[in-house]
Amino acid sequence: MERSSGAEVVLAAACVVDERILRMGLAGQAGIVGFTEWSPERLSQASPANFTLEQWAELAAEAMDDAGLPAELIDGLVTSHLEESQIFVPSTIAEYLGVGARFAELVDLGGASAAAMVWRAAAAIELGVCDVVVCALPARYTTPTSPKKPKPNTDALFFGASSNQFGSPQAEFEIPYGNLGQNGPYGQVATRYGAVYGYDERAMAKIVVDQRVNANHTEGAIWKDTPLTVDDVLASPVIADPLHMLEIVMPCVGGAAVVLANAEVAARARNRPVWVKGFGEHVPFKTPTYAADLLRTPIVDAADCAFAMAGLDRGDMDMVSIYDCYTITVLLSLEDAGFCPKGQGMSFVADHDLTFRGDFPLNTAGGQLGFGQAGLAGGMHHVSDAARQIMGRAGAAQVADCHRAFVSGNGGILSEQTALVLEGD
Repeated sequence: MERSSGAEVVLAAACVVDERILRMGLAGQAGIVGFTEWSPERLSQASPANFTLEQWAELAAEAMDDAGLPAELIDGLVTSHLEESQIFVPSTIAEYLGVGARFAELVDLGGASAAAMVWRAAAAIELGVCDVVVCALPARYTTPTSPKKPKPNTDALFFGASSNQFGSPQAEFEIPYGNLGQNGPYGQVATRYGAVYGYDERAMAKIVVDQRVNANHTEGAIWKDTPLTVDDVLASPVIADPLHMLEIVMPCVGGAAVVLANAEVAARARNRPVWVKGFGEHVPFKTPTYAADLLRTPIVDAADCAFAMAGLDRGDMDMVSIYDCYTITVLLSLEDAGFCPKGQGMSFVADHDLTFRGDFPLNTAGGQLGFGQAGLAGGMHHVSDAARQIMGRAGAAQVADCHRAFVSGNGGILSEQTALVLEGD
């Protein structure tokens, strides 16, 4: 990825790589060989959907078909929660698919789940536990139940990342004081950023606009046919000062899945393998009330680990796919992952072309702000974005000579973060 001359860019984070990271590192011998991503639909206009268990099966079948591999090869499953099964979720899926899973995992890290699922699958494959793993995230919520039996109103609906369950710290110390949901806390983080480093609304809006260009060139993107300008973003209502409506993801439904395989199976697959060269994960808290520093996010440690494990650096990446629930998430992730100095993210964004044809391709399928955030599948969108580019399948939005990518995942309020470094063979 080329950078503008004269731009001061941090190419390595200021941390010491200890021997522990090198010992636990992947060998890069497990790769993404297929994926599927359903076109998102607006939550308010979504068509009727099957049960999520059926959606899981459909996603798995489509991803295996994309890889050109028979379903009989699946011997690993990684999932998140399932509406039809409160417990024993992996075994419920294995039973439904008729798969004798040698590796079955449930990941509960919010928007960081997708990247977390991928590295767990890669690690299991490299350990020889299994050969082919499907990671799927169905995210269509309308099930064919009787209208006389409405869905229960859950804590997640009312309180977002917080929990109102008896005994929960959030129920006692945060929710009564109005600290709940996502919009408010992310707005607080953006306000804090402005107080410390200054705030350029036009630079923040440019993140959305450049990603919208990418979405305009991506089939299936919910905003494919809707161009956008900086002035449009700034004219949209302020939802959580200083964040405007168009700087916040729109709720959608959809789904996504990827298939990972070992080197032997990957050699028989239809697509160019996308090897998982490095990963990192850091989960230090649940709500930002307990963050040591609101402006130092867990991606610092996750990215350092991923790059060290891969033996690659920030300047080696041909594109980045950064979790983008809010523009402030993108800004902090670019800084904390080491792509630009701390406090200089806005000037970095303003000085670089973030479109697929630019000098710093970012979220080349539109990101969640342009493609759509279909629940937890929104995190898998970033994995699919990178895999699509490295496989050379991005169509009109293809980045030239794309061989390496950085992917981030973000759960809660900048609380659960994962990172992947991917490379084509």
